[in-house]
Amino acid sequence: MFGFNMFPELPRPFNTQYKCYSVSMLPGNERHDVERGGKIIMPPSALDQLTRLNIVYPMLFKLTNKRTNRITHCGVLEFVADEGKVYLPYWMMHNLLLEEGDFLQIESVSLPVATFSRFQPQSIDFLDITNPKAVLENGLRSFACLTTGDVIAIKYNQRIYELCVLETKPGNAVSIIECDMNVEFAPPVGYKEPENKKKTEEEMAVDPTELMPESSGFVAFCGEGNRLDGKKKKEAQAASKTPMKVTYQRGIPDYNYKIGTLRFIRNSRPPAKENKEPVEEFKAFTGEGFSLRQAKVKK
Repeated sequence: MFGFNMFPELPRPFNTQYKCYSVSMLPGNERHDVERGGKIIMPPSALDQLTRLNIVYPMLFKLTNKRTNRITHCGVLEFVADEGKVYLPYWMMHNLLLEEGDFLQIESVSLPVATFSRFQPQSIDFLDITNPKAVLENGLRSFACLTTGDVIAIKYNQRIYELCVLETKPGNAVSIIECDMNVEFAPPVGYKEPENKKKTEEEMAVDPTELMPESSGFVAFCGEGNRLDGKKKKEAQAASKTPMKVTYQRGIPDYNYKIGTLRFIRNSRPPAKENKEPVEEFKAFTGEGFSLRQAKVKK
């Protein structure tokens, strides 16, 4: 009456300890594909054990350095390592504070699908990239999951750029396989916003009234005053010798212009003849800083 599958087999966790080594210690040709991503190489016996345990796919693992209590998460690339050994990217060993031959605890886990992540470049050189969103999207293709606090490494144009994972949602560790994830960049380490300086207008070195021609003909209110006793003031005598000048008005043409003569307004002030105020120095304008915008990464 009862079928054999009435009580389905529950997945059992995979929990094993291995000696860990960097990818450079892997026998054979260099594996640059492992160094660029977030996946490890495990021995064939691990695949047999995982198959029998009926774990949930995709295969994701929690890596723990019990000596320092450092934790990260990763996927698996291949099962070709020597028995009892696993090979990790260098950046992952650096995050876990591991040395060659240290013991590493590996446990199978199931992580939620990522919806948001926030990265902080560890160098201002990251601002030199024309399209950081595309570079990040291409680099994350070699990753299976992200862990808050990790410093991942992405290679672009023969250079390695390190990015710190500041935040992930909906948890501190998320899977980024076949997901739509909103990505945000924080200002790089050492980046400073440029101060916006107001542009100061340069004052004219020559007073425009000095360039206006002397008045000719009738000029209002230019006569002399008389005293009742018939004498003249000394100030009035001195003032009478000073020629009257027309008030400078911007945009009014010089109707007394003579053909063949030119007048230029110089930017450099001639040597001071009298007590005149010094010309203020010109201050260059500083533009706005570069702003980093949000991008969307599709796995």
